[in-house]
Amino acid sequence: MLQKLSIRNYALIDSLDIEFDKGLNIITGETGAGKSIILGALSLILGQRAESKYFFNQDKKCVIEGTFLLADENLKTLFEEQDLDFFNETILRREISIDGKSRSFINDTPVNLSLLKQIGEKLIDIHSQHATQEINNADFQLLIVDSLANHNSILLQYRSGFKKLKQDITRLKKLISDADEARSKQDYEQFLFNELEQANLKENEQEELELELEKLTHAETIKRALLTASGLLTESEPSALQLLKEAQLQLQSIEKFDPNINALYERLRSSIIEIKDIADETSGIEENTIHSADRLETINQRLDLLYSLQQKHRLGNNSELLALQQQLETNLNQLLSSDESIEKLKKENEKLESELVKQANLLSANRKKAIKLVEEQTAQTLIKVGMPNAKLVLAQNQLTELNKDGLDEINLLFTANAGQAPAPVSKVASGGELSRLMLAIKALLAKHTALPTIIFDEIDTGISGETALKVGEVISVLGGDMQVISITHLPQIAAKGKSHYFVYKNDDGGKTTTGIRKLNQEERIDVIAEMLSGKNPGASAIENAKELLH
Repeated sequence: MLQKLSIRNYALIDSLDIEFDKGLNIITGETGAGKSIILGALSLILGQRAESKYFFNQDKKCVIEGTFLLADENLKTLFEEQDLDFFNETILRREISIDGKSRSFINDTPVNLSLLKQIGEKLIDIHSQHATQEINNADFQLLIVDSLANHNSILLQYRSGFKKLKQDITRLKKLISDADEARSKQDYEQFLFNELEQANLKENEQEELELELEKLTHAETIKRALLTASGLLTESEPSALQLLKEAQLQLQSIEKFDPNINALYERLRSSIIEIKDIADETSGIEENTIHSADRLETINQRLDLLYSLQQKHRLGNNSELLALQQQLETNLNQLLSSDESIEKLKKENEKLESELVKQANLLSANRKKAIKLVEEQTAQTLIKVGMPNAKLVLAQNQLTELNKDGLDEINLLFTANAGQAPAPVSKVASGGELSRLMLAIKALLAKHTALPTIIFDEIDTGISGETALKVGEVISVLGGDMQVISITHLPQIAAKGKSHYFVYKNDDGGKTTTGIRKLNQEERIDVIAEMLSGKNPGASAIENAKELLH
C-alpha cells in the first residue's frame, strides 16, 4: 500500500506530504483545486515522463517520493532479479532538475526510468474514466479469465517452456542458416582440402628442399673446390700436412733445450690431427657430391607445386598451407556436426512443442470454466451499481499457433441494455457505463489476485443518485480487501471512505498554491454537505451528510 506521498516543487505545489491509510481513501475538492496535480506527481514515481515547465519554482529541482509497505513475495523476487535491496517499507523517489534531467531511485539505489515504471506498475493501478485502452487490451482481457481459472502454476510453467521454445527456434534458424552458408562453400572447400591432402605436405619440407636444390645446382663448383682443398692438404708437393710434419720434427729436435717448445710441439701435433680429419671429411664430401639431373628435376617439380599452392592461397610458406588444410578439415567436420545438431534440436523442439500443446489445452479447459464465473460474478456487481440489464460476454477463440499465453484469444463483449447484442466495449459503452464495468472487473480481480493499490480517478462521471450510492458501496467493499484511493465529486462515494482528504487552493503572498489535509468527522460532515448542496449548506444538507456518514 501507499503509505506516504511527498511532493516538492511541482506545479502549484511548493511542499506537500500526504499519509494514506489502509482501506478506502477519499480525495475531494473543488474543480481546479489540484487533485489532478497530485495524481500527476504520483505518476512521476510510476515512471511517467516529466517536463521542467511544471515546476513551482523554476530555480529549484522537483522531488517526488512515495513510501510503500510491501508484502508480496513476488515483488521480493523481482527486486532480487534486478539486484535491488528489498524492504517491507520501500521508497520510490524521482528527482527532476531545472534543465529537465531526471534521476530515479528505489531505496536510494539509482535505477533507470523503465525499471522504475516496471516496479511502479506492480504497486499502483491508476484507473481513470478513460480506461478503454486497458479494457480493450487483449492481455488484460485474458488476465480477467486467468485470475479466476486458478492455474497460475501451470501458466507460469507454460510461459517458461514457450520462452525456451522461442529461443530454441531462433537458435535452430541460426544453425540452419550457418549450415546452408557452409554447405554452399562445401564443394569448393572439399576440393581445396583434397588438393592439399594429396600434396602430402610436411613441416619444414620446403626449407629442406630449397637447401638441397642449392647444393645440386652448384654440385660441380662444390666438387671442384673440395678436390682443390683436399689436394692442398694432402697431395700437393709439398702438401700442407707434409710441411706441418716437417715443422713438428724441427720443434721436436730442440724441445730439450726449452720447456716452452714442448707446449708448441703438442699444439702443432693436435693441429696436424685436426687437419688430417678435415682432409678426410673434405674428401668424403667430395665423393658424395654428385650432380643428379633426375633428383634436381624431382625437387624442382615438388617446389613448383608448393610455390603454386602458396600463390593460389596467398600464403607465404608451407606451415601456413598446413594450417589452412587443418582449418578446411575443421570446417568440413563442423558441417557434419551441425547437421547432427540441427536434427537433435528439431526433435527436442517437437517434443517441447507437443508438451506445450498439452499444457495449452489444459489452460483452455480451465479458462472455459472460469469464463462462466467471470460473467456471473460481474453481472452480480453490475446489478449492484445500477445496471441490471448489463451483460458481459467473454468469447473464447482457439488460435492456430501457440503464443505466450497458450492457444486462446479472449474477446470482451458488452451490452448495457436488454435486447441489445453484446459488442466490443469501445463501441457500445458510455463513459459512465465503462466506469462501472471497470469497477465490477476490478472488484472481481481484487477477490482473486493480489492487486496493488488502486486509484479511481473520477470514475463517477455520468452517474448520480442511487447509482452513485451503489457504486460507493462496491468501492467500499473493494477497500476491505486492498488499499483504494478514490478521487470523486459525488457525496455518496465520498461518504464511504475510511479516510477523507480535501484538496484546496491557497492565495498567499500573491501566489496560488495547492494543499491537502485529512478531514476529521466534523469537517467531513461539512464537506459532504457542501457536495450535496453547495456553499453554506443548510440544516437538511447537514443531516443528509450525517446520514450518508452513518
